[in-house]
Amino acid sequence: MGEALAVAVIALICVFGIYGLAAARVVKQYERGVVFRFGRLREGIRGPGFQLILPFVDRLSKVNMQIVTMPVPAQDGITRDNVTVRVDAVIYFKVVDAADAMIRVEDYRFAVSQMAQTSLRSIIGKSDLDDLLSNREKLNEGLELMIDSPAIGWGVQIDRVEIKDVSLPETMKRSMARQAEADRERRARVINADAELQASKKLSEAARQMAGQPAALQLRLLQTVVAVAAEKNSTLVLPFPVELLRYLERATPAEAEQAVQAVAGAVESAQEPETKKAESEEKREQPTRGREKQTV
Repeated sequence: MGEALAVAVIALICVFGIYGLAAARVVKQYERGVVFRFGRLREGIRGPGFQLILPFVDRLSKVNMQIVTMPVPAQDGITRDNVTVRVDAVIYFKVVDAADAMIRVEDYRFAVSQMAQTSLRSIIGKSDLDDLLSNREKLNEGLELMIDSPAIGWGVQIDRVEIKDVSLPETMKRSMARQAEADRERRARVINADAELQASKKLSEAARQMAGQPAALQLRLLQTVVAVAAEKNSTLVLPFPVELLRYLERATPAEAEQAVQAVAGAVESAQEPETKKAESEEKREQPTRGREKQTV
């Protein structure tokens, strides 16, 4: 009798142990549990920790609530300006309602992936090539809205969508390189033209100031002559006095002739020292040449 009671107690303990093992579930911190009893959703989402269910009656499905990083396969498309491109992206999303993610869509990961691909092809067709290359922030926002609208009904929230790369045909790359070079040349020409315009304005302003002060113009002329003479050139070119030209314009023919004769006399007087110097040098060289002939 005692042995039978002991066996019954042991059997009962084993049954409760097996039942407890079948009923016990552990839900991790980043998970939520959804319980179905006879296929019907039970109210209440099981949080993280140790959970008990009815074995063979309840089924606990765990849903990951972490942010999922999903690459979107590269999609080929034609932009609004008829350029063939290949664009790939990455999408970040998370489950915000575990029950909807389990009952409203068969596989929420696959559904989000397909929606991202179709939305990416749609955004390619609505955009220009320049937008894809330089205005990605706006396209990312539009792509996020297109995917997030249906995903909300699946208990999924789109956190962020990023366009990773835009691949272009080789012919288009060469065309863009030529266009960029032409733009750089155009900007360089504009900069040079602006610099020349500013320089001409400064020169005009300086000319107006010097026109009101003839002494400043004469001083500038002398500075230029000194600078040229310092270069040790064999020929020195002196500018013709502007004041003399203005005087000749206002003078009568007789006065103009007298002024020209005066200038000619001044030039001859300036050349006389050079002529005398050359003659003296020639005279000094003649005796030397005579002695050389006698020696020969």
